[in-house]
Amino acid sequence: MKLKRSSRLIDMTGYLLQHPHQIVSLSYFSDRYASAKSSISEDLGIVKDNFESQGIGRLETIAGASGGVKYIPFMKRDDAEAFLRLLSEQLSQSDRLLPGGYLYMTDILGQPSYINEIGRMIASVYSNHSIDVVMTMETKGIPLAFAAASQLNVPVIIVRRSIKVTEGSTVSINYVSGSSKRIQTMVLPRRSLTPGSRVLIIDDFMKAGGTMKGMANLLKEFDAEVAGMAVLVETKSEEPKLVDNYLSLLKLSMTEQEEQFIIEQGNYFQYYEC
Repeated sequence: MKLKRSSRLIDMTGYLLQHPHQIVSLSYFSDRYASAKSSISEDLGIVKDNFESQGIGRLETIAGASGGVKYIPFMKRDDAEAFLRLLSEQLSQSDRLLPGGYLYMTDILGQPSYINEIGRMIASVYSNHSIDVVMTMETKGIPLAFAAASQLNVPVIIVRRSIKVTEGSTVSINYVSGSSKRIQTMVLPRRSLTPGSRVLIIDDFMKAGGTMKGMANLLKEFDAEVAGMAVLVETKSEEPKLVDNYLSLLKLSMTEQEEQFIIEQGNYFQYYEC
């Protein structure tokens, strides 16, 4: 059905937002709207300018017979800084500190608006890293992993702490928890990964980095590659973490006063290039 330009722009914008990192040919849009490719090109130019001015993302043109356009989500630096300030304020409430130096974040991780923005922030950094899969543990990092994966248009794999009969043959390793120094187990089905996969590891909270290191070691059993590591909140400590080159949105620092803490910006902008 032939549509007016205003209707095409609305539908085209919605389609691109729902299909990030996917090449869409001009022929597809031309057939979809019963319009000439020249008109579609003009429409895409308008969408591109709007995406960039609004900080929604960028529209890349792919040349060649099989080319088209591809929507790459990102967040403008000003918007990212404002969102981190909002998160910091929300997490700085005094009653959030839990025994063992952990932070209560379940309510934040249950808010789609927060989760979607966190996912877009992480995807902004790793949009050009050729990510094949997002990996996380079976904890509160799951919504973060799915939010980032939806922006990167890749699948999610979940590492478990015990074997599930419904997942078939598995690979398991033992690792040492960086904070408790206890030996723990993590398990992943053999069918989860193909050799050579580039994996983005995501978690919600990191103290010493033992869980992150364990997941990185598990990937070696699959001949897969760590393409990046991202965590919502890390703790500040004098001892170095067990992993390097990880991205953190926020950092939890304890003060000299008992049960007092500070939430500050993590190292996110050391990796941010948009």
